Amino acid sequence: MKNYKIPKGQMRSLAEGFGACLATDHITVEGRPVGYMYRTEPDINEHNGWVFMSGDESQEYADTAENWNYYDTNTIANYDPDIVKYLGAAIGSSFERDSEGKFIVVTD
Repeated sequence: MKNYKIPKGQMRSLAEGFGACLATDHITVEGRPVGYMYRTEPDINEHNGWVFMSGDESQEYADTAENWNYYDTNTIANYDPDIVKYLGAAIGSSFERDSEGKFIVVTD
């Protein structure tokens, strides 16, 4: 069983109605801020396509399914409220934090 950094009873309503997203344990268990996020075509009906990572995950960590889980997007917004203003971005969007801690658009 995972020990989440923020207990369920402490969740605030920050991003209700966005559906489910995918995030790593770096965020929900370790409490690291979102450092990289991108939106893909949803792979299941409830998924909105958003994937949230700290940006410090190794390839081995990212390849381990147990390090990931689906969450209500509001849950991840509670861990890092800075994501909220980007949730309406189109599929194919990706953002990372710069050295000043602000999200910038990632382009290929």
